[in-house]
Amino acid sequence: MKRQITFIALLIVFKMGFTQELKKKDLEIVKTFVDCIKSNNINKLKAHVAYPLRREYPLSDIDNELEFEKRYNEIFDDSLKTIIISSNIKKDWSAVGWRGIMLNNGILWLDYDGRLISVNYQSNYERDERAKLIEMDKDKIYRSLKDFEEPILIMETKQKKIRIDKLKNGKYRYASWSINSKMSKKPDIVIKDGNWIPEGSGGNHIYEFTNDNYKYECIINVLGTNDTPPAELVIYRNDKEILNEPGQIKRK
Repeated sequence: MKRQITFIALLIVFKMGFTQELKKKDLEIVKTFVDCIKSNNINKLKAHVAYPLRREYPLSDIDNELEFEKRYNEIFDDSLKTIIISSNIKKDWSAVGWRGIMLNNGILWLDYDGRLISVNYQSNYERDERAKLIEMDKDKIYRSLKDFEEPILIMETKQKKIRIDKLKNGKYRYASWSINSKMSKKPDIVIKDGNWIPEGSGGNHIYEFTNDNYKYECIINVLGTNDTPPAELVIYRNDKEILNEPGQIKRK
């Protein structure tokens, strides 16, 4: 995967000493999880997931127990199951402060209540399915936007519908429509050569774009308080803020 779902950007920091050995309670949490994978106890597992369980866009997230049960084998293929079952609980799992308990370099995360919070692994099935969805996506959008390398997100605010794609040069592209417009229509504005900027150590990040004396920031809040919106659009003119709108990330 070129882009992990939540925590992958922090791996270098973790390797520098932010991981800790598991406490007795944490060891029991991991052992219970591993035993469930070993026995394919989906009924027990599905009740211990922090929904929605994020999947890489444009794959849809898993929103509830029914979806988890249906898609369990799509995520937990034989390779991932082997990694989990053969893991050494004391050596391969570690606590990472308030973020939770991770396996290896963050391939999978649990919280301290034993809930599955992130799976940064993509099975062959998901990889193939994602490729199909990307091709379908290209058929639906405006003709000049079809040349992207990878779709990143679709974000909606009260006024705008925003699409961010990664291009073949590694830069990002911003396209925006009015909220009720379809993406098959010509966008109101397109800005290329955007950048991805990490914010803090919790996975929050910004996609930043400049257009003459305007700057557009799409702020993605992975972590925050209950009042923090999942996303924000901030627009500056000559470094003065002229618009700030909360947004939602659309995943279906």
